[in-house]
Amino acid sequence: MKRGYHHGNLRQALVDAALGLIADQGPQGFTLSEAAKAADVTPAAVYRHFAGRDDLLAEVARQGYEIFAALMEYAYAEGKPTALAAFEATGRAYLAFARKYPGHYKAMFEGGLSLQAHPALAPVAARAQGVLEKAAANLSLHLPPDKRPPASMFSAHIWALSHGVVELYARGAPGARSPFPPEDLLETGIGIYLRGLGLIAPDR
Repeated sequence: MKRGYHHGNLRQALVDAALGLIADQGPQGFTLSEAAKAADVTPAAVYRHFAGRDDLLAEVARQGYEIFAALMEYAYAEGKPTALAAFEATGRAYLAFARKYPGHYKAMFEGGLSLQAHPALAPVAARAQGVLEKAAANLSLHLPPDKRPPASMFSAHIWALSHGVVELYARGAPGARSPFPPEDLLETGIGIYLRGLGLIAPDR
């Protein structure tokens, strides 16, 4: 017997059901009917809370960005007192998030969601990105203003590097095993990049 609206927090139950389906089948690999079945409610009940599958996927992504931003902020704070340690900590937080929250991660970065179509995503996505930009800006304060690379540019490069390490080596993809731990790959890559920009001293 379906529990319908006596389910309690049905909206969150559907999000939780979607997370399991996304982790197993990908963000485009499930239907609203499957989410309803996994949450033990009727398909019609879903439409009381979500206009369609993308609406449900957007809520999964929004919650993921909230978790992601909180992890980034915590990592940045824990990485202090040095600007470099704080910056590197945010990169490691990216890897940790992808491992611990695979359903959220896939919804956020593989769901094909438009920020314009789902405006609730934009501020939480910007919050996470803002942490990395702040860490980047602090890392370049020792340089004269006219010599500083734009923080938004090199934070975007580090975001891309982190994402690449996750996609290739941190998610257990077949044939993508690295001879080095993903954290080591990311840390050395960040170091090489930052030295190239003159943001940290070269190795002796």
